[in-house]
This record gives sequence, C-alpha cells and structure tokens, in this order.
Amino acid sequence: MKENWRWFGPDDPVPLDHIKQAGATGIVSALHHFYRGEAWPLDDVLKRRDEILAAGFTWSVVESIPIHNSIKLRSGPYRHFISAWKDTLAAVANAGVQVICYNFMPVVDWTRTDLRWRLPTTGYALRFDAVDFAAYDLFILERKGAEADYPEHRARAAHLRFNSMSEGRRQDLEHTIIAGLPGAEASYNRETIRSLIAEYEGTTTDDLCGNLITFLREVIPVAQEKGVRLAIHPDDPPWSLFGLPRVVSTREDVRAILTSCDTLANGLTFCVGSFGARADNDLLAMAREFGARIHFVHLRQVTRESDGSFHEAEHLAGSSDMVGMIRALLEEEAHRRRAGRPDHEIPMRPDHGHLLADDIGKKVNPGYSLVGRLKGLAELRGVMQGLKFAIPELSD
Repeated sequence: MKENWRWFGPDDPVPLDHIKQAGATGIVSALHHFYRGEAWPLDDVLKRRDEILAAGFTWSVVESIPIHNSIKLRSGPYRHFISAWKDTLAAVANAGVQVICYNFMPVVDWTRTDLRWRLPTTGYALRFDAVDFAAYDLFILERKGAEADYPEHRARAAHLRFNSMSEGRRQDLEHTIIAGLPGAEASYNRETIRSLIAEYEGTTTDDLCGNLITFLREVIPVAQEKGVRLAIHPDDPPWSLFGLPRVVSTREDVRAILTSCDTLANGLTFCVGSFGARADNDLLAMAREFGARIHFVHLRQVTRESDGSFHEAEHLAGSSDMVGMIRALLEEEAHRRRAGRPDHEIPMRPDHGHLLADDIGKKVNPGYSLVGRLKGLAELRGVMQGLKFAIPELSD
C-alpha cells in the first residue's frame, strides 16, 4: 500500500518536511478554504499540487470535496452545486489526482464529544461518549422531538450527566460537537444547527440514500471521462445523530451504493475505525466483498464500549483485527497486480493518532498531531513488511 499522510495545507502545524521524516511518500489534502460548495479554481488546485510536488511528494488523494446541503436534500439550488462539484472534480483531475474521497453525512461531519480524553498511557485520545452526546442533544441543544430518539434509560443517564456538568464543560461539549473538527465541511452555532436540522424534517433514510444515488449517477460519468475514482467515506460514527438519517454505515449500505453505479469509478474509502465502531460490521468480510472497489484506506482503530461510546485506540489494538485487515488489503493488491490493474497500489494513511510526548501543549489539529500518527504509521508499516516476508505471494 502507498503510505500517505493527511496535510491540511500551509497552515497545518505539521509541515511537509516533518511528513517526509515520517516516511510517507504521498499526501492527502484538499482546499479547505473552499467549503461552501463553490467550485475550486484550477489555479488554486495547481498551486496546492505544486507545493506538494516541490516537497518531494505526490498528491495521491483529495480528501475531500464538500457536498453542499442542497444536494443531500435535492432542494433549492442543488443543480448549481452539482455543476460546481463536477467542475472541482475536473480541476482535480487536471492536476493529476486520481482518487477523490468524499462523504454524504447530513449536517455534521465526523463527530466526537471529547478531544483530549486521557489514556492510561498519559497520552490523549479522541472520544465519542454516547451519554454526553445525548445530554447535549436533549438538554443543551434542546432539539425538537429529540426525546423520541433515545430509550428511557439513555435519557435518564443523559439528564444525570447534564446535571453533573459545569457550565464550562457544557460549553466545551457544544464547541466540540458543532464547531467543526479538522476537515469538516462547516461550523455552526446553536441556532444555525437547529435550523439546518429542521430542514431535514420528514427526510427518511430511503430519501437520503436515493438522493446520494441520484447524485452519483450525475457525477460518475464525469469521473469516468476524467479517469478519476470516487471513494465514499463511511459515516462517523456509523449511526444516526440528531435524529438524522445516515446511509453509509453498514455492509448493506455500501452494497447498495456500489451496485447502484456498477463501475470502478464508484468506489469506497475503507475506514477501519468508522466501520469498526459498529460491532455488527464484519470488517474482514466487507474488505473481501468490496475489495475491487476500495480506492483508499484509513487505517485507524477504535475501542468500542457497551453503551455505544468509543475512543480512538492504538493502531494495532482496539476492537478490530487490524492485522487481518492489512492482510486482506495486501491480498487485494496482489490480485490487482495479477489482473494488470494500473491502480494495484491502494493509498492508505494512518488516522487519528494519540496526542503524545511533546505534542502535548503544542498547537495541533485534534487527531492529527505528528507523533501519534508517526507512531501509528511505523506500526502499520511493520505489519505490512512482516506479512510480506511471511507470505511471499502477497508481493507477487
């Protein structure tokens, strides 16, 4: 697999020189200053490409091109924003990037409730606490109709948790959930998120899935023409938040999306952590079923808890079989090489490293500090090399 590193551009606290020291050869990036659905100007795309090339890297994956809310609802000016998305796709293709990661999560992107959860190691992890989230939704945001989305025992636990929170903790929780995490498409305050959630009233899971498939049928021909492969990222976490439907959470979801447009241009970003947050997702079976359509991989881990909470784990620990996953992906690569596929090398990146050592106290993007991801990449690289040594046919 091609080792990549996510870089948020010139303002990223981790410079390209440090990424080179980590041993990665590819960069995953996007133009995050264009986040309202407007088309990315070709000159800006080429400037980002040239910055990456000048540092000795290739720009392997765009992560991601935002999808405007009107497209997800198929309402208002959605046709304008689909046209803009196509224009951005074409600009990225002109810059030589062949893989585009994107997501279709409504209102909020990837979501956590704690950005500095202390570990027994004395490092810090990202965490999603299911009770904290319910406490925010029910008693801080006070979303209309929220009571119907939680069982009685969860609502009671959330009320107790809310009552135990200081005002400072309540403010921190709100900021963490709705202010926008790195790479997220938008940032909200309490009133704007209430308003946007209300726009989805009456939208069912089937509606949202149908809107996604209709969108794909409009943009996939452009991707095919430009030689670009789209790779949808799973929901994170992979279940409903704020009562909103999510449609990229399970094996069945992925199967429906990939079969709706049965072409290599319509593919998957396999995020081990996102899919692995659900105990009912059989990750190895999914990797083997969808292997030919996996165009990008996030190798990260979570440790699941019985109440639906989870935290980011060590890359080789957690609740999923990371070694088995890597083997399945290396087997897919070997199969592609034998079939003569030019995209036989799957781009991967370590994701959501712990906050460790002297990164603690520095300015960092939550989940994207240097040392934690460097540690994770080294561990993953060791597994890959070990498997290739023990099973020579993985290198055929």
